[in-house]
Amino acid sequence: MNKKNVLLLCGGGSAEHEVSLRSVKFYEEALAKMPAFNTIQIEIDKQGQWVDQSGKKYLLDGKRYLRAFEQDGAPGTKVDVAIPCIHGYPGETGDLQSYFEMIKLPYFGCNSETSKMCFNKITTKMWASALGVANTPYVFVSDNNDESLQKVIEFQKLHGDIVIKASNQGSSVGCYMIEKGQDPKKALSDAFELSPFVLIEKRMRPRELEVSVYEYDGKLQVSYPGEIVAPSSTFYSYDEKYSATSQSKTFIRAENVTPEQVKTITDYATKLYHGLKIRHLSRIDFFLDNGTIYLNEINTFPGSTSISMFPKMMEANGHSFTAYLEQHIRNL
Repeated sequence: MNKKNVLLLCGGGSAEHEVSLRSVKFYEEALAKMPAFNTIQIEIDKQGQWVDQSGKKYLLDGKRYLRAFEQDGAPGTKVDVAIPCIHGYPGETGDLQSYFEMIKLPYFGCNSETSKMCFNKITTKMWASALGVANTPYVFVSDNNDESLQKVIEFQKLHGDIVIKASNQGSSVGCYMIEKGQDPKKALSDAFELSPFVLIEKRMRPRELEVSVYEYDGKLQVSYPGEIVAPSSTFYSYDEKYSATSQSKTFIRAENVTPEQVKTITDYATKLYHGLKIRHLSRIDFFLDNGTIYLNEINTFPGSTSISMFPKMMEANGHSFTAYLEQHIRNL
């Protein structure tokens, strides 16, 4: 029986490039335990080139063959399945998935439309509201001009402390904390440098709860909520998430959460998974503020580093990540 050739993509060139290089090791180790699959690891470097671990350049053609630039007439390797292990652009944004769909290459994870909708913080909030999932008060602006600035100031007067966010960045990149009375102009301009749309939210100081939401044995699974606890004075920034000196703590099973709150999180996660047509995997993050659950964000390809919550919560939910991954690759 021929082995399936699995293209394992990483990198991507976004602000989360380095995290992807750490996550891909987790997938590589899992795939190494599956004799039915042959893994081909390719990094999309920061210049957009597809390179192997020796630096050799490749391209994936319309017939699903992975070919080295230097190959003379050779067809290359036929790819059977792709795993876009990329956080941020161009993986979680749907760009790679669109190409895979065009050349009819089966792939692991969410489809292009779902990836695009969930990566955009504004459309995520709109969909959440439409599906009956509570989320934090917000407005958004589309232009960096005086009218937008005035809209932000009015929102700030109403809610006090606010957060200005570039709409299409991951891992807290492009997020700016603005205190009551602080001038938001520079933060707004900085956010527009990263995104064509900017989200403004009421700042909350809640507990941060999250669940792994995935399919196992043909059934949707929602893990028990885990929790991220950052130092009280610290915003859970990109550096705080991934730095070796991070002071944040993670709890695979959150304490002091009521059965009603767990049920609300599970119900919301289920609505979002089905309503947005999420596929295979996601980590959905929530806020718990004064007893009320609010959606924070949806991650369509969550990190899988040594400190990542998605695989840990899955294991705590009684499921093997390796078995889970094998199930989906075999069915693609």
